[in-house]
This record gives sequence, structure tokens and C-alpha cells, in this order.
Amino acid sequence: MEKRYNKSQRKSKNRLEVKRMQKVSDVIELFLKDLLGESNEHIEIQRNELANFFSCAPSQINYVLTTRFSIDKGYLVESKRGGGGSIKIVKIALDSKVITQNLIREIGESITKQKAAHILEVMIERKMISERERVLIGAAISDRSILSPISLKNQLRANILKNIILALETTTKK
Repeated sequence: MEKRYNKSQRKSKNRLEVKRMQKVSDVIELFLKDLLGESNEHIEIQRNELANFFSCAPSQINYVLTTRFSIDKGYLVESKRGGGGSIKIVKIALDSKVITQNLIREIGESITKQKAAHILEVMIERKMISERERVLIGAAISDRSILSPISLKNQLRANILKNIILALETTTKK
């Protein structure tokens, strides 16, 4: 007998699937970044083998590569035709001003706390801030620190984070 779901249950099921896929994306991203850290800043992978390893569709691998390993995040992804979906990921050195501009652009006019946490992780990876600074900045842009109507929280968070990043850029000596 086929199980039938009401509209609310279908929405919950869809949300759970989205959350599961986000978690798979996070795991794939961490796996690839670990491999990059162990190598000489480049790796070659087979999309289908990676998809099989994580029990996901190859499109999930494509999603991770396009959203988490873009040029503005300091990665060059080269896809080779044939050979079962061979992909080369290269970590590229970016000038700190370019990184700052990309982060400011990514933040935009408004940013959620989850996206802000991701930005802080990028800053750690790029050695722009220490773990201690990540915690302090996170506290400064947390919902508890921003005492304002919900409609303004994400805008204020974006302004605070952009100003911190700009202050760090002007005080960093390279």
C-alpha cells in the first residue's frame, strides 16, 4: 500500500531532503579541501567516483564545485572531457584586496547569520583572521548583539561585517 502524505508532511519531507543535501554538500566541500591541503594545492578527481563515494548524484558534485570552489573564492576548476568526468581543482593565490572586494560583494546589502559564518570560514582559510578573531566577530554579528527588528538584523549584520573586513584590510601590512 502506497503511503500518502498530506501537504504539511510533504513540505517537511522536502525540507529534510534539502537539509540532508546541504549536509552532503558540506561534507564533500570539507573532503575536497582536506585533499587540497594534503596536496601541492591542486587535486584531480573523478566526478563519478566521488559521487559513488558519497552516495550522491554527480550533479551534487557539480553543485559543490560551482558554489564552493569558484574563482572569487580562490579556486580554479578545470573539467576535462572524456575520462569519466575528470576534474582538476587548483587553489590560486589571490591578492588580499581582491579577496576583500569579493567578500564585500558576496555580503551585499543583507546577510544571514549562516552565510556570515561561511564568510568567516573563508576568512580563516585565507588566513585573514585567527580562530579567536572569528569567534569575536561572530559574537559581534550575532542575533543577540544586534538588538533590532528582525527585518533589519540582516542589513545591520552585513554593514557590521563589511566594516570589519574593510578595517582588517586597511590595518593588514603585507
